[in-house]
Amino acid sequence: MHAIGIDIGGTKIAGAVVDELGTIVREDRVPTDASRPEEIENAVVAMIRRLSEGPEEIAGAGVAAAGFIDAAQSTVYYAPNINWRHEPFRDKLEARLDLPVIIENDANAAGWAEFRYGAGRLVSDMVVLTIGTGVGGAIVSNDRLFRGGFGAGAEIGHMRVVPGGLPCGCGAHGCIEQYGSGRALQRMANELADAGGIGQGLADVRARTGALTGADISALIGVGDPGALAALRQLGDWLGQACASLGAILDPQLFVFGGGVAQAGELLLEPIRLAYLENLPARGFHPEPEFAIAELVNDAGVVGAADLARLHASSL
Repeated sequence: MHAIGIDIGGTKIAGAVVDELGTIVREDRVPTDASRPEEIENAVVAMIRRLSEGPEEIAGAGVAAAGFIDAAQSTVYYAPNINWRHEPFRDKLEARLDLPVIIENDANAAGWAEFRYGAGRLVSDMVVLTIGTGVGGAIVSNDRLFRGGFGAGAEIGHMRVVPGGLPCGCGAHGCIEQYGSGRALQRMANELADAGGIGQGLADVRARTGALTGADISALIGVGDPGALAALRQLGDWLGQACASLGAILDPQLFVFGGGVAQAGELLLEPIRLAYLENLPARGFHPEPEFAIAELVNDAGVVGAADLARLHASSL
């Protein structure tokens, strides 16, 4: 049984037909203007219709988007990049399509894909953190995706780690997103560049290009630049502290890290592990989880959305 997964991003919509093994059979992609919600609806409907034209029997369609989605996987309470406020998106799509539809938070969809087909396929309890411009998250507990009572749970990026800390776009202060994201890595790298010393390589690149980008820092990490590696260790330390708090509450068997920064691989995981152990309550008596890099990368959103749609259709 096949299903369609759609992932709505800030600049593009990606879609795919996905089989029961998580394999993408056919895919599609179009640019989108997030400032025009009605055009996004039209683009999603058109993409689902195109993807449905093949020989496969399609069970349903799952649509992943950033924001708060209700527990019924139907209404978008709030989307940060699209002007959706209490948007009955599933009802609108189902009125135009001859398929059952579910709506899911994009980080939840990606995390579910890692649980089913990626790094978490051998465990029952895991936490996924996506380290990009911000910090996204997903929690799987006892083989089930955790959504919370209202559907807006697992917003790991907005767990407070520094009371009264840096202001966050969510309106709070001290969220892990301000200390463990790609944007935070850029800030840390710039601070090291300002200080000189081991930050001289960062300063030289900044002087040449005008600004340190994520790609610049990644390239310097790849060649072992001491300043870039120091910034990455700072980032990993904050993430490890956050994971220790999550571990005390959720007791996962596995932490999985995705997003652009996770391409650093073991260079990121090593400081995360160290900080986790340093901050783990009852260390020595508490079982220690594994730490891994996500495997599905850019396909996780569509694969997870499709699998959740298939599960939803089978329950009808």
